[in-house]
Amino acid sequence: MKIVKVDLKTRSYDIHIGPDLLIESGAYIAPLLRRARVAVVTDSNVAELHLAALRTGLSAANIEMVALTLPAGERTKNWQVLGQTVEWLLDQKIERNDIVIALGGGVIGDLVGFAAAILRRGVQFVQIPTSLLAQVDSSVGGKTGINAPQGKNLIGSFHQPAMVLADITVLETLKQRDFIAGYGEVVKYGLLGDWEFFNWLERNGAALAAGDQTARITAVKRACEMKAAIVERDETEQGERALLNLGHTFCHALEAATGYSDRLLHGEGVAIGCALAFELSARLGLCAQEDPSRVRAHLKAMNMKTDLADIDGDLPDAAALLALMGQDKKVVDGQLNFILASAIGTSLITSDVPKESVLGLLEDALRHKNQ
Repeated sequence: MKIVKVDLKTRSYDIHIGPDLLIESGAYIAPLLRRARVAVVTDSNVAELHLAALRTGLSAANIEMVALTLPAGERTKNWQVLGQTVEWLLDQKIERNDIVIALGGGVIGDLVGFAAAILRRGVQFVQIPTSLLAQVDSSVGGKTGINAPQGKNLIGSFHQPAMVLADITVLETLKQRDFIAGYGEVVKYGLLGDWEFFNWLERNGAALAAGDQTARITAVKRACEMKAAIVERDETEQGERALLNLGHTFCHALEAATGYSDRLLHGEGVAIGCALAFELSARLGLCAQEDPSRVRAHLKAMNMKTDLADIDGDLPDAAALLALMGQDKKVVDGQLNFILASAIGTSLITSDVPKESVLGLLEDALRHKNQ
């Protein structure tokens, strides 16, 4: 068991990382409750695999559980499902002092966190992330929200969880594609701020992917430590927290272009986005020419997508992709901020990126895809 603390004064909370936390969930959650009852929101895939274990864990502490199961997939993050979730919680008579549990990956965590934020002007919630991506990123830091036709995560709020339970054991039930996609968020942390962690991932990534539990705990812990440290300094992304979006400006545009479908999972988009961000950095003279090659080599060694050519089906042209990037949350005063790199392990935020450079990069990537 490892514990990472997110220090936000009166809203501080712990991230518990280790095996079999679902079965032990009642012992962790009971101290947060005023009455022995919780409402759980999950999706159809996770419910089949893990809802019974959570019920058993809560029952061991005599905690009653009611549950809502939503459709799985990114398209669930919309106004209609958000309204359905909030109204269900009201039907269950969830009060401000109760606990709502988000059991699932990033989609469920984002949507349920937002529902908890607006229900009765804010109720507590606990994140129990069941994907690697959610354990290392979306369950930590309080970002909640849904997607809009104009772009991803454009509607939402900051609402910190009361606790995060990252059960490493549940990762064993992930399909290989889903686990490797989540690795895109893991490697992002090494690329943006920890050269030694990236080196460790180069040495241990294969073992992590193969199921080595110690390696998985180490990777989740380090990613959570890095995110917690940045969130503590910049909770609502007024500055430094934007570094956590390395690769995401490209990623979100590609997700919109592929209709938030299984053509491109979020973590796959992050991996491609990180490769493009390093390529752009090198073209602008910010980092060494060797860095993009090293980044791509590691991603390829992990069997990850690294280029637009790895996305099945047609994509919009470079100008249309750039327009989609303009809907990113990092737009300030009409200017798109990019997260780029001066080296592996050192990132920076800049708006001083010529439009022609981005267009050229996208045109080259699309040309390679269409060859």
